Amino acid sequence: MTFAGFDIWLRNNSPLLLPLLLSLWMAWEDIKTRRIPNYLTFSAAAAGLGFQLGFHGWGGLWSGFLGLALGFGLLILPYVLKGMGAGDVKALAALGAWLGPRDTFHLFLYMGICGGILILAVLAWRRELWSQMRQGWRSLKNLGRRRPSGPEAPEADRRQLRIPYAGALALGMAVLYWHSL
Repeated sequence: MTFAGFDIWLRNNSPLLLPLLLSLWMAWEDIKTRRIPNYLTFSAAAAGLGFQLGFHGWGGLWSGFLGLALGFGLLILPYVLKGMGAGDVKALAALGAWLGPRDTFHLFLYMGICGGILILAVLAWRRELWSQMRQGWRSLKNLGRRRPSGPEAPEADRRQLRIPYAGALALGMAVLYWHSL
C-alpha cells in the first residue's frame, strides 16, 4: 500500500477507528475498576468535538454537539432508574461527540443488542438463565396486579446482575466500525 493509499484508508476509517479504540479503553477501565474515569470520558468528548471541528468545520462541531446530547439523552433515563452507571452515560455521550447523531443512534442500538447477548451469556455461564427467565415470566404475568401487603425483600437479599456495560458499548462500537468498512 502506498502512502497515498494509506492516506485514503486513514481518511475513510479514522473517523470510527479512534472512537473504537477509546471505547476499548473505556471497557478495559470498566472491567478493571468497575468505573469509567471522568478524565477519559471528558477528554474523549473534547477530542471528538475538536475532531469534528477540524475535519468538518462548524457544521461538524454542531453535529458533534448533537451526537453528544443524543448519547447523553438516550441513557439518562436508564441511569435515573438505576439500570446503569453514570460512566456509561458519559461514555456514550463522549463517543457521540465523535460520531454525530446518526451514528450515535446506531451505536445505541448495537450496544443494546450486544448488551442483551452479554447478559444472556453471563446468566448462562452462572447457570441462572432459566431461573431468571421464569422469574421474568412471573413478573410479566403479575403485571398490573395488586401486590399483597407486607414487607418486601431487603436489598441485600436481592441478587442483581451487574456487568461492566462499557463492554457492550465497545462491542457495539466494533459492530459500527465493521459496518463502516
